[in-house]
Amino acid sequence: MKIGVLAVQGAFIEHEHMIEEIGHTAIEIRQRDDLEGLDGLILPGGESTVQGQLLNKLDMMKDIKNMISNGLPTLATCAGLILLSEHIADDDIVHIGTLPVTIKRNAYGRQLSSFVTNADIKHIGNYPMTFIRAPYIENVSDGVEVLASVDNHIVAAKYNNQIGLSFHPELTGDTRIHEYFLSTIKIALFKNKNQDNAAEYATLYCPDFIMLI
Repeated sequence: MKIGVLAVQGAFIEHEHMIEEIGHTAIEIRQRDDLEGLDGLILPGGESTVQGQLLNKLDMMKDIKNMISNGLPTLATCAGLILLSEHIADDDIVHIGTLPVTIKRNAYGRQLSSFVTNADIKHIGNYPMTFIRAPYIENVSDGVEVLASVDNHIVAAKYNNQIGLSFHPELTGDTRIHEYFLSTIKIALFKNKNQDNAAEYATLYCPDFIMLI
């Protein structure tokens, strides 16, 4: 599998380490040519405004949007979730805009107000969540699956090939979310080759994530 991690700004190295820990290699995405042949993409935390500006400057925004719209499995965390969101509350800016949710930026306040908590994530179980100047999802459109909430705010959601998280799983040492993401890639690859037997494949090779079919 060829897994790309957007590496123009932010906490991309930590995601690379998590992917390596579960036995795969991540490729840093720094220019358009790096996007070729990807099986999955991670959009890391950082500064969403800076990331958006750099994606436009490097002429990658349109390509990434098209790839995700065409089914590329994508995991977005914190700032990456803002990039992915279709709407940003109190802001007219739209970056990639393929995830049909409304996001509230810096919803938990300044960096000094960052915190760690545990909450249940659908399909995964109880998970340690690190929030750093984090957004949360104010509302979701039809078809979006809510995966987790904290204090009645949505902090994790899935829509088709896209997983968006308010928090930073790459900072926890717990690889289950990245394993979950890799399972979506494996199933997507198999579906592309043999749609009729995708459910059978998931049962055999990704039994914990059979609900992804």
